[in-house]
Amino acid sequence: MKRVLILFMTLAVFFACTKQMRYTVEEIKDYPPEIQEHIKKGEVVTGMTLQQVRYAWGAPSVTKVLSPSPDGKDRVQWEYHRWGGAFKTILRFTDGKLTEIISTEPGIAR
Repeated sequence: MKRVLILFMTLAVFFACTKQMRYTVEEIKDYPPEIQEHIKKGEVVTGMTLQQVRYAWGAPSVTKVLSPSPDGKDRVQWEYHRWGGAFKTILRFTDGKLTEIISTEPGIAR
């Protein structure tokens, strides 16, 4: 049991420290500095565009087109499943901007 725990902790540290770069500095240079920092840290915040979120987190596990908002704006939902489905984060976009974050993953802003 102790070996399994040590292996799990080692893998957790490895994957937490390994960041796959999903953008180049040139691609994000025209974004506001605070958005660039969020992307570099792999964070998403409301107000980000679809492309900015993709730069920060990569492609979603699942994409759904939602019914339009009451005022007719397009809505899309991206789902990210992590740790083999143990954690799920739903990002909802309205008119191309992130408007809602719902997550079971610790450390993800709600």
